[in-house]
Amino acid sequence: MNTTKQYTTWESLPDTLTAAHIAQFLGISRKTDYELFKLDVAHGGIPNFEIGTSKRVEKSDLEMWIADQKQKKGSSRAV
Repeated sequence: MNTTKQYTTWESLPDTLTAAHIAQFLGISRKTDYELFKLDVAHGGIPNFEIGTSKRVEKSDLEMWIADQKQKKGSSRAV
């Protein structure tokens, strides 16, 4: 019996996210999450903060990051 919560909809995500939440929701690896956490936000990194050695992301920041990525993709097509 699988008791692991699935984060497949925006509503199912908690307000403060871990790399595991983001990886499951976006369908990417946790390694990729951590690489995006290391990048400067101005260069496409996901905004995050630390609690001890753990990284966390506010759900609203992830929403803005996704919108920014979509906007960047859209503007590169307009050329």
